[in-house]
Amino acid sequence: MDLTFTKMHGCGNDFIVVDDRAREWDLDETAVEMLCDRHFGIGADGMILVRPATDPAADFYMHYINADGSLAEMCGNGIRVFAKYLVDRGFVTSGRLVVQTLGGLKPIEIVPDQGGAFALARVDMGEPVLEAAGVPTTLANGRVIEAPLVTEAGTVAVTCVSMGNPHAIIWVDDVENAPVDTIGPEVEVHAAFPRHTNVEFAQLIGPSHIRLRVWERGVGETLACGTGACATLVAAVLTDRCGRSAIVDLPGGELRIEWPQGGHVYMTGPAEQVYEGVYPIPDRD
Repeated sequence: MDLTFTKMHGCGNDFIVVDDRAREWDLDETAVEMLCDRHFGIGADGMILVRPATDPAADFYMHYINADGSLAEMCGNGIRVFAKYLVDRGFVTSGRLVVQTLGGLKPIEIVPDQGGAFALARVDMGEPVLEAAGVPTTLANGRVIEAPLVTEAGTVAVTCVSMGNPHAIIWVDDVENAPVDTIGPEVEVHAAFPRHTNVEFAQLIGPSHIRLRVWERGVGETLACGTGACATLVAAVLTDRCGRSAIVDLPGGELRIEWPQGGHVYMTGPAEQVYEGVYPIPDRD
C-alpha cells in the first residue's frame, strides 16, 4: 500500500505528515521506526497523523509518534507544522483553530504574511505542570527545582516541568560543549522518570535570551523542541534567571516563548513544507 506523505519541519525539527482523516493508517512501532530512519526510510524526528477530533471543542486531532515508534503526548514544533498543513490545504479557513492532542486541547492563532499565507503560529501551550507527580518524577513530593540527580558522569541539577510531556532542564555555562549525547540519554531513561523524559541543556545569554539544546525522549538530539523551549522558560522564571518572555535560540531556529503571570505558556514560531511524496508500505501477512 502506498503512503502519501508530506515532509515538513519547524525550526529544523522534521516530521512525516500523513492525512489520516479516514483512519486507514495503523502503523506499528517497527513501521514508524523504518519510515523515520534517515538512511533506509524517509527520515524524520517523528510522524504526525492528521485525524478527526473526538472532542467537539477541537477542529482536528494530532496523533504524534516519536521516531522510535513510541506514542507521545505532544510536540511543540509538530503542532505548528500541523497547523500549517491544515491552513495550506484549506482544511481550516479561519485565523484560529483548536487542536486536540494527548496532552490536551491547544488553541492556535495563525499569523499571516503580507500576502495572507501562513507565516507563524502562536500556540497556547496551556499551564505548565510543576508538581512532581504530574510531570511525572519521583525526585520530590512538590516542585522539583534544581534537584540533584546522580548520573554516571556526575551529579546534575534538574528542574522538572511538564508541558503535557515531561522535561528535565539542566543549566550549563556553555551549551555548545554541553554533554548532550552522554548525560542526555542517561537522564532520559533514569529511574526517577517513570515515563522517561526530554532533557534540556540551557544557557542564559541575557535577561530575555536563552540558548538551548535538547535530547528528546525517543528520538535523540533534535534541532529544536517546542515544548522543551516552553519548559525551559518556565524553569528560568522559577530559578530567577529570566523574565516571563524570551527568545529561545535552538540549533534550528528561534522561538518566542511567553509565560504571563500565573497563566498559560505561549509559543510563537514558524513551520515549513519541504516536499510531498509517496512511500510504498509492504503488505502485512
